[in-house]
Amino acid sequence: MIIETLAQQGRTQMPTTLAQINSKSLKKMRNQGLRSCFEDFEEIRYRKEFVARIHGKTFINDASSNNVNSTWYTLESTNGSLIWIANGDNETADYSRLKPAALRKVRVLYCVGSRNENLHASFKDIIPTIVDVPDLESAVTKAFYNPMETATVIYSPASDNGLSARENGEHFQHEVNEL
Repeated sequence: MIIETLAQQGRTQMPTTLAQINSKSLKKMRNQGLRSCFEDFEEIRYRKEFVARIHGKTFINDASSNNVNSTWYTLESTNGSLIWIANGDNETADYSRLKPAALRKVRVLYCVGSRNENLHASFKDIIPTIVDVPDLESAVTKAFYNPMETATVIYSPASDNGLSARENGEHFQHEVNEL
């Protein structure tokens, strides 16, 4: 079995899927303590979560990636040309770890917020197109109308904007569903 057949949403869901498979067989065991470990198992939300495929563009919700390390994993593990939506209001984040993946994959970066200087400075020679947008609604709309015919639009904030992953994730899903 290849890795892509294990989880429809990619490599990040593989451990979750394997845990679900194992939980089914483990529930048959007699040890109640062991069985109870797997009874309340829930899928991780807002982590490379498929939202929609609209006119050749795939929208991925990665709102749980509110730091550079999580976004690095997302960029590294996502295939194809990317349109990346990030929160720009973190003036002290060190984005240097993201540069190799951004150079290979990201074609457009939409910076959400009013203080995007750090993102611009970090990626000015790496990503061909960097655009400031005031809010997530504008970012999703611009990504949808971007002339790239096929691309993956990924919302992976890379920094905390004061809202929870749930609030950011639901907001992104709402905006995509409004297209």
